[in-house]
Amino acid sequence: MVSFLGKQTLTLVYGLGDFALFTLRSFQAIFGSRRLFRRIARAGFEQGVRCLPVILIVGMFTGLVLGLQGYYVLNRFGSESLLGALVSLSLVRELGPVLAALMLVGQAGSALAAELGIQRNSEQIAALETMGVNSLGFLITPRLIAAILVYPMQTALFVTVGLWGGSLSGSLLLGIQPGVYWSAVERAVASQDVNECFIKAATFGLLTVALCCYHGFNTHRNRRASGARGVSASTTRAVVQSSILVLAADYVITSFLV
Repeated sequence: MVSFLGKQTLTLVYGLGDFALFTLRSFQAIFGSRRLFRRIARAGFEQGVRCLPVILIVGMFTGLVLGLQGYYVLNRFGSESLLGALVSLSLVRELGPVLAALMLVGQAGSALAAELGIQRNSEQIAALETMGVNSLGFLITPRLIAAILVYPMQTALFVTVGLWGGSLSGSLLLGIQPGVYWSAVERAVASQDVNECFIKAATFGLLTVALCCYHGFNTHRNRRASGARGVSASTTRAVVQSSILVLAADYVITSFLV
């Protein structure tokens, strides 16, 4: 048992160190990258525009459910007028950045890990390195920068749509005056809450995209599976670990900012 725990601990520490060096080298490659802005724009399109439908749909239904459940909870205490505060603080401080990040991981992160895994197996990455091109700067750096920019914007859109969903649920279905709802939202949300939301979104974007890139880029190091199975295993591992990392990072950031 001691030997097993020691081996697992060493494997974990090695993996964390390797991931940290991978991310650091990717940022260092900024200085030698050519046509960086064009590739950042393309990565932003993949992570942003293509993920808009899922952000809008999930954000709207999240707001609708929060409005419905929040009303029946507040109704027990005669505080229906605080529905706007409940919905807005829940979305801005926690649910907005977390759910938006999880949706982006499920769509953009999985596609990113699979794409890099296929490029590794088809030796496209090896071909880039043979031609003297920094593969990290060409493939990874633009996506990391795009994630830091795109995730906060997607989170802001998620929160905005969710607030409107809570308003629709409260005013159309439950009879709360829209003015009462939005005035409660205005009183409840402070600049500190918005700053925390954006800090979480940018952190989640950097961590999840870096982790998905790491697993896809290193698909060839998977000894248990190769080829299509290796790509599938890397993609699955990237999505699962990124989702867990979002929740863990959310707790750490909240503990520091509360």
